[in-house]
Amino acid sequence: MSLPPILQNLELPVIGAPLFIVSGPELVIAQCKAGIVGSFPALNARPKEELEKWIIRIKLELDQFQKENPDKKVAPFAVNQICHGSNNRLEHDMEICVKHEVPIIITSLQASKMVYDAVHSYGGIALHDVTNIRHTQKALEMGADGIIAVCNGAGGHAGGLSPFALVPEIREFFDGPLLCSGSIATGGSVLGAQGIGADLAYIGTRFIASKEANASEDYKDEIIESRGQDIVYSSLFTGVHGNYLKGSIEKAGLDPNNLPEAGKESMNFGSGGNTDAKAWKDIWGAGQGVGSIHDKPSVQEIVDQMKVEYFAARERLAL
Repeated sequence: MSLPPILQNLELPVIGAPLFIVSGPELVIAQCKAGIVGSFPALNARPKEELEKWIIRIKLELDQFQKENPDKKVAPFAVNQICHGSNNRLEHDMEICVKHEVPIIITSLQASKMVYDAVHSYGGIALHDVTNIRHTQKALEMGADGIIAVCNGAGGHAGGLSPFALVPEIREFFDGPLLCSGSIATGGSVLGAQGIGADLAYIGTRFIASKEANASEDYKDEIIESRGQDIVYSSLFTGVHGNYLKGSIEKAGLDPNNLPEAGKESMNFGSGGNTDAKAWKDIWGAGQGVGSIHDKPSVQEIVDQMKVEYFAARERLAL
């Protein structure tokens, strides 16, 4: 099965992952202008009335840019919906997305037939992020069009399976759009994701350290200074296992080597979980690919560099 047309005309086979707090209109617009899909969590737009303003701004700026640059590949954008009981905005936010026909919706934590039916009502596509086969099958049964395999090493909420395990297992029964997430920070890694069966790479951490990201300079510098061994996998902060920067945990007065576990019952996307330090604001998410990140350039410069690396990797393999 080939990719839907909306995902075919990209500069690189990449979707910029939605980053809680970090992804705003500036980052999304820059990613789409650079030719990769940009996305943001609906919950980043606060209060909820801001969501419609964000979507209108993104659509207008991208339409204008395309008119002024007819030969450029301008990518579509996506909105991420957290499908969890603690998100009391889901119905409102989906109404706005349907009204403005957001081309791609990404669902997280739980699959949602309501969301998928709404997206399909206007011809959009829905992608669901998963960490295992059971959740993959459930999402497909409910109507998801594509799957994002969130593998070991991905930033923020992440699974424990290697991409070399999860992606091929999904490919055994699913021939639709499949994305791979986990430690991807270079163009060579994008090609590697395709090599094991994914259609596109799903990249977050590399874009936190960009000029357009809504992240503090301290956060960006922490990413640049960190290596893969500085990533801590813990459920404490949201009730779901995720990867975080060791330095931010230490600055919050916690021992990264001795963190208690937290159950899913503590999940609340309006709180910081079981500590006074709030996840994403004080405890910074990042993936194991930080060791390949050494600067904080513009999104366009990041994509340009990834393209060079991607095609160099293809040439090395004589593809």
